[in-house]
Amino acid sequence: MDSKFKRIAIKVGSNVITQSDGTLNIGRMLRIVEDIASLHKQGVDVILISSGAVAAGRNDVVPKKRTDILSMKQVWASIGQVKLMSNYQFLFEKYGMVAGQVLAAKESFGDRQHYLNMRNCVSAMLDNKVIPIVNENDTISISELMFTDNDELSGMMAAMMGCGTLIILSNVDGIFTGAPGEEGSELIREVDGKKDLEQFIAPVKSAFGRGGMLTKYSIAQKIASEGTHVYIANGMRDSIITDIVREKDVPCTHFVPAEREKPDVWKWLSHSEAFAKGVVYVNKGAKEALYGEKPTSLLLIGVEKIEGTFKKGDIIRVLDSDGEQIGIGRSQYDSIQAEALVGTKRKKPLIYYNYLCITE
Repeated sequence: MDSKFKRIAIKVGSNVITQSDGTLNIGRMLRIVEDIASLHKQGVDVILISSGAVAAGRNDVVPKKRTDILSMKQVWASIGQVKLMSNYQFLFEKYGMVAGQVLAAKESFGDRQHYLNMRNCVSAMLDNKVIPIVNENDTISISELMFTDNDELSGMMAAMMGCGTLIILSNVDGIFTGAPGEEGSELIREVDGKKDLEQFIAPVKSAFGRGGMLTKYSIAQKIASEGTHVYIANGMRDSIITDIVREKDVPCTHFVPAEREKPDVWKWLSHSEAFAKGVVYVNKGAKEALYGEKPTSLLLIGVEKIEGTFKKGDIIRVLDSDGEQIGIGRSQYDSIQAEALVGTKRKKPLIYYNYLCITE
């Protein structure tokens, strides 16, 4: 088996495992569990990112007029998540496997210590042959701090856990040159990052999920650029996961990864822009140094202005004097200290080069 399949993340969308009325499609869930069980026996580490909680709980409670939609989704998620996990646990137990729940909140990815704690937890589960089943903690998430959808969460999990492959399962075979099923529309089998395919993708979201193919494409491009293979495939096809791992000629869209895998800290930072607490503007000399061939720390002498309030260790954005983003990094000063030292010669940089992600 190719090393890229030694550890894989599998994202299952709501439209794959729920029926039109929102109830869980247990038969389809079983097919997915069968595939994972087969890979598990071969020593493959599998992380399952599964949607479906909100959809599964929707039919159980009719909202009161005074309950807003966000609060109602939290209620549905609290009910549906129990159903989702109990069914997964039952199905995995049929194959002598143990599954565990991991509920993720987006802000946990913004703090380096929380990030490492979550990574250590999932690593321990994999070491002990427990299948991590990951979902967003919809019961406590608020709109400003929610993942775009579980496609984004799956990309962040794949990056965090160093997966060689991410498989995103939808209800279509991949990305087409037109609407799937439309005359003349063809499946795009491979994406190498050199051509922008957004023109082919309609911004349509699924009935129960928050995302759509445009989000899947964006996440797949980003994760592939970090050195991970990504496949968008049809989760309604039997054995689709094992067929991809066996490298059979099955319909799907494969995103070819960058030749060099990005370092762990770089991956963390590249997914953390939403958590930036402040902004730092740098002069022309600092900009040229940061874009140079050698890794360079951001020194205070190259800083023109500080905006926002942040603490030491917080994530901040780095912009040039025209407001164009250069990168994102982890500050070694709080905002009060940094503002007082703008333009001065200090040995300790504002951002060390190994905690600085330059925009490509």
